[in-house]
Amino acid sequence: MTHPLQTKEWGEFRKEWGNEVHFEKNSLIIFSKIPYTNFKIGTCLKCGPIAESDPAMFRNIGKKYNAIFIKFEPNISNNESVKQLLSKSGLVRGKTLFTPTTFWIDLTKSEEELLKSFSSKTRYNIRLAQKHEVKVRIDNSDKAFEKYLELTFETAKRQGFYAHTEKYHRLMWKHLKDKIAHLLIATYKGEIISTWILFTHNDFLYYPYGASTDKYKEVMANNLMMWEAIKYGKKQGLSTFDLWGREEGKGFTKFKEGYNPKVVEFVGSWDLVINKPLYYLYRIAEKARWFFLRLKARV
Repeated sequence: MTHPLQTKEWGEFRKEWGNEVHFEKNSLIIFSKIPYTNFKIGTCLKCGPIAESDPAMFRNIGKKYNAIFIKFEPNISNNESVKQLLSKSGLVRGKTLFTPTTFWIDLTKSEEELLKSFSSKTRYNIRLAQKHEVKVRIDNSDKAFEKYLELTFETAKRQGFYAHTEKYHRLMWKHLKDKIAHLLIATYKGEIISTWILFTHNDFLYYPYGASTDKYKEVMANNLMMWEAIKYGKKQGLSTFDLWGREEGKGFTKFKEGYNPKVVEFVGSWDLVINKPLYYLYRIAEKARWFFLRLKARV
């Protein structure tokens, strides 16, 4: 499996969440029911190069699950020949669920090399957090996870973004804890002020979820969190740290850029359409849904 979202553990989590899951050619397809209908959509996120190999087979799988379409987002670097092959196989460009670019940090470099490559401001903030005696460690305890939930919803409300529900996070943690998922926490004056969930899989470290309090933001705990996450990945013998997304103009992107990561672009999102009329109706409804979700997050 090429990515945590393609693992058996992720499939079991999504199954308990209420999805139907289907493994095909070592790739996981998740089927989600469209509310108030009998139709579903399929997603194969961070999969290998499978969609172009046998589109008729995947159409049959989609029909079996009564899916309008199956969305493929291959975990493959941007490649014109792959995109041409996907297009020739009948797939169309779709709305991306993951950002089409991400950041990678090379964990095979020495700590000295990595620190030297960071921006001067990032190095200063790391030292500042250390001076304030911010402590960072892995803590997979129930107490730490409850604080992670509290900070997640505090952060979502403060920054106005959509967050998964408490049930979603609890089920994810139940299935991935100590296998793929690990909780990194920062404490200041005995209080947990920042929490990150890290994924480890194959040779990669990932940073999918993070939350922090606005209190004590002057101690720069998150800068030290990133540095300690990098050191954790190196201690685990991992080769690459995937920072899980990049969006131009966003604050978290600017924060990540301070660590001098490499920009990696993927081939993007491709939809295998099974029911064309309903697919285009769905795309219209999808735009309206995200508009209201973003509006709700800001209220």
